[in-house]
Amino acid sequence: MHMYYGYGYGYGFDWTYFLIIIGVLLSMGASAKMNATFARYARVRSTSGLTGAECAQRILQSQGLYDVQVLHVPGTLTDHYDPRNRTVSLSDAVYASESVAAIGVAAHECGHAVQHATGYKLLNLRSAMVPVVNLGSQLSWPLILLGVLFGGSSLVSFGILLFSFCVAFQVVTLPVEYDASRRALNMLEDYGIVGDSEIGGQKAVLGAAALTYVAAAAGSLLQLLRLFMIFGGRRRD
Repeated sequence: MHMYYGYGYGYGFDWTYFLIIIGVLLSMGASAKMNATFARYARVRSTSGLTGAECAQRILQSQGLYDVQVLHVPGTLTDHYDPRNRTVSLSDAVYASESVAAIGVAAHECGHAVQHATGYKLLNLRSAMVPVVNLGSQLSWPLILLGVLFGGSSLVSFGILLFSFCVAFQVVTLPVEYDASRRALNMLEDYGIVGDSEIGGQKAVLGAAALTYVAAAAGSLLQLLRLFMIFGGRRRD
């Protein structure tokens, strides 16, 4: 039976927990910044007078995407684009709001719709990874735990492999999200939806949103690093 030992400055102290703490702090900081930035610009009315839903409709029609629906979904910042049924779903704070923040988020989700329509390769790659990632998110940690409890190094290795797919998915997500924001800003300017005075606010909202993805990816990478440090070739019989 294999026994796994932690690392530290003394018996029983695993200093790799600091990696988890760093990841949690990054996630909390990014989330707090996103919430604060969105709340700030949610109080600023866009000069266009368009709601988030109207902004999305205008962008989609300007791109010739008449088959993409704009829907209202409940929740806070639950906005997303679903390539399976070609829908842009906007949350309570975005759908009917005329704020600078709502316009930015709506345009970002339309950016994903444009990516899909133009065959953006990284978006296609991310979509192709979804089935494996869903499996990995459900099974990776149970497999690792079972491997530790019953001395199954193969179970641990397979669990780490599945978790690696989840991390890779988050890494691929980063350029997809940044590209969607870039497209959003360009379309907002090109179609005259926002004035020059509002661009700074749009960049702030979209930049804060991007940081949440960066923090999530960093946290997952740190967690993966910790798993490799604990189990990667440092087992004792």
